[in-house]
Amino acid sequence: MKLEAVIFDMDGVIFDSERLVLEGWKEIARKYDFPDIEEVYYRTIGVNAVVTREIYFEHYGNDFPYDIYKKEASAAFHEKYGEGRLPMKPGIVELLTFLKEKGYKIGVASSTREAVVRQEITDAGLLPYFDNLTCGDMLKKSKPEPDIFLMACDSLKVKPENALIIEDSYNGIRAAYRAGAIPVMVPDMVAPDEEMKRLSHKICKNLSEVKEWLGREENDAV
Repeated sequence: MKLEAVIFDMDGVIFDSERLVLEGWKEIARKYDFPDIEEVYYRTIGVNAVVTREIYFEHYGNDFPYDIYKKEASAAFHEKYGEGRLPMKPGIVELLTFLKEKGYKIGVASSTREAVVRQEITDAGLLPYFDNLTCGDMLKKSKPEPDIFLMACDSLKVKPENALIIEDSYNGIRAAYRAGAIPVMVPDMVAPDEEMKRLSHKICKNLSEVKEWLGREENDAV
């Protein structure tokens, strides 16, 4: 493994945000009395805003007021967790510090739109760690297509086979694998199934385990 770069998904990997977004949608579902929100939400993990919208319409019908509900859920989320209050995943700062000290290029490849990614990364004080942010509104195709990771690698000037990609979602791991990169799954809301075990180069229970593993890989290479 000739590693030159590490690329992070954001939601569920850098921030403990996916469960909080789901809680917000559950509140909306209770308020407006529509069913199956958990089932639908899980299908949207890892995909961009366009595909997410399509999934809601597919399940609830084209007259579902998705944009209104989404706006209300987003406003409540940012009121609670904006301005640096969004909880980070344990071990993220230590892992980023380790990678920076070792000279790896570091990127984000998130299906979330750029304005939100940049704001949340900045509010958390993490922006100086990253060499590039590649976001869902910068390209048309969503994960599980590999485009976002290919763009991230191109921006970092590394070949995909030399880039390790840390993902929590099925669609993210599928996209990393299709990009020809090194997929590492750190599960968040969904446990790895047989497909994820097959596609992942490694599965780690948390970011601290990723750091320990990479440290061992470095020592073995010496």
